[in-house]
Amino acid sequence: MSENCQEKTERINPFFIPYNTPHNTIPFNQIKLEDYEEAFMEGINRDNEITAKIINDPEEPTFENTIIRVDREKGDEYYELLERVSTVFFNMLSANTNDEMDELAQKMSPILTQHANDIMLNEDLFKRVKYVYEHHRELTPEEQMLLDKQYDGFVRSGALLDKEGKEKLRQLTEEASLLSLQFSQNLLKENKAFKLHITDEKQLDGLPETARQAAAMTAKEDGVEGWVFSLDGPSYSPFMTYSSQRDLREKMFMARNTVCTHDNNENNVQICQRLVNLRREVAQLLGYDCFADYVLKHRMASDVEHVYQLFNNLLEAYTPTAIEEVKEVEEIAKEDLGDQEMMPWDFGYYSHKLQMKKYNLDSEMLRPYFQLDKVIDGVFGLANRLYGITFKENKDIAVYHPDVKAYEVFDKDGSYLAVFYADFHPRKSKQGGAWMTEYQGQWIDEKGVNNRPHVSVVMNLTKPTEEKPALLTLGEVETFLHEFGHSLHGMFANTRFESLSGTNVWWDFVELPSQFMENFAIEKEFLRTFAFHYQTGEPLPDELIERIIHSRNFMAAYSCLRQISFGLLDMAYYTQKEEFKEDIIPFEKKAWERAQIRKQLPNTCMTVQFSHIMSGGYAAGYYSYKWAEVLDADAFSVFKKEGIFNQETASRFRENILSKGGTEHPMTLYKRFRGQEPTIDALLERNGIKHK
Repeated sequence: MSENCQEKTERINPFFIPYNTPHNTIPFNQIKLEDYEEAFMEGINRDNEITAKIINDPEEPTFENTIIRVDREKGDEYYELLERVSTVFFNMLSANTNDEMDELAQKMSPILTQHANDIMLNEDLFKRVKYVYEHHRELTPEEQMLLDKQYDGFVRSGALLDKEGKEKLRQLTEEASLLSLQFSQNLLKENKAFKLHITDEKQLDGLPETARQAAAMTAKEDGVEGWVFSLDGPSYSPFMTYSSQRDLREKMFMARNTVCTHDNNENNVQICQRLVNLRREVAQLLGYDCFADYVLKHRMASDVEHVYQLFNNLLEAYTPTAIEEVKEVEEIAKEDLGDQEMMPWDFGYYSHKLQMKKYNLDSEMLRPYFQLDKVIDGVFGLANRLYGITFKENKDIAVYHPDVKAYEVFDKDGSYLAVFYADFHPRKSKQGGAWMTEYQGQWIDEKGVNNRPHVSVVMNLTKPTEEKPALLTLGEVETFLHEFGHSLHGMFANTRFESLSGTNVWWDFVELPSQFMENFAIEKEFLRTFAFHYQTGEPLPDELIERIIHSRNFMAAYSCLRQISFGLLDMAYYTQKEEFKEDIIPFEKKAWERAQIRKQLPNTCMTVQFSHIMSGGYAAGYYSYKWAEVLDADAFSVFKKEGIFNQETASRFRENILSKGGTEHPMTLYKRFRGQEPTIDALLERNGIKHK
């Protein structure tokens, strides 16, 4: 071929052609920034094509020619384009973004929201859905669930509103979508902007070698001398726990707890106020008193009253113990501070001293036994022991960053089950926290082919240094288990429709599989499978395991109240029935006051960085962590009784909960596994609040 012909050969957008990759995985190595917008716009066009086909179908509307097609034209890559590109782009926006992607997200967000509204507010399309809803054949439970979900989805998106109401809804949802995105981008920029740069080694006093080495490596990456600490969890948490430099702890604490409150472009105060009002207006436009009423219609909790009932029960049970826990910390702080008041930036430091005094245990003692590679083996081994599945790294599967590993997952009979991506460490392009997501859901096509899922866990665990491999804390092991539990929910999915598979369940049920897995973190039988010293190969000593078990409830009541405080704050915003005009910071202090034992500072603010309820889908739903904790404690009590590795029990859990997705009411699924509804007793017993 001549050079001129080569120049004329046009590169094809990888989203437009079959991937031709292992298991049809995303060809991350082929995708360029300019591919996204082109694919978005073409995907919208194709979406409009299939919508027109459904509307203009001369046949009487049926479940097959309307509901299944509205759900998505599965198996047809032509019509799947918009979902394919959206999935990749918005996952990258959280896991591996840059300024150009942020700008594109700002540009595309209103366009995509407008397109979604065009579909959900299309009167002709809704007429067909409504006709099927009222005149359908006898359906299976899963088909009925899909029909109900679709019909209700249209109604909750404004299909029954008049023309004026629909136009108003469009305006509200488009603005909310854009502000949610801006909230996240502001938070990422603010968090990544702060650096504590230390050049005097004396200011490292108290910090363990692991933290020092990590800070030295960060400084080297930044091209500066000394040590650099950031607001990323693996940097911030050890600093606040071990640093003896009270002034520097204060600096770190105030930086972390005042992000997005400063007088700059990343201030989120007005954004939060507006988001609260936008969601209230949407709910009221649709006939609800407040946004929480709108959300809770499709939750196990069912209404605001039940959420507050949970909070009140937990506050009554845990507050006396939490008060005593805080008093103990204050007493040990007095030994250093004398008459000085213990401040919030002192709490982690003196809590650690108390833990050492009571149990002679801290996370640094355990780190050498939690080498990431071994933890991976342990977590995978746990899944194998429970469910018989195996993991095999496949380097032919493209990844979006060198930190990411891709695995093929095989079922107990050797058949292919899923693709599993794992993204372990913090970086400048990644949001903080940890989450599970999917690049492809599971579904069974019309030919009976079971299309298996591609799931991913994204975390911010301790990085390796030049001297040491990645050594985790016990808390980080729990985080890994948590997200891995979500991924099992995705990997074991075995339903007909993708929109009902895996983690597509009611929000206060979705945390059950994840929180359930955390229980294994302190089980001796599990620790024995992977916790070996990274240098000597010696197993984690029985004595340390006993100390872990004995200290499992250290500050448990205080931690419970902390979670309740977040839930109270969430509900305070989303039970608003009138325009929200209050100043965010004092409102926050008052909203969660019932669950606060320690002093609140006037200028700190959680709301402006509370991604869960502002941009992460947990608005009026943060209570679900505590709701699911009741479920997970109750479920794990069955394993404790029948054996934590009991494969028969695990099979019941897989078949009745993990594989069913949202095909039935979650309480129906839970009772099928458990034999009864859950009670709060197992949680109280686990936390030492109530004894057998």
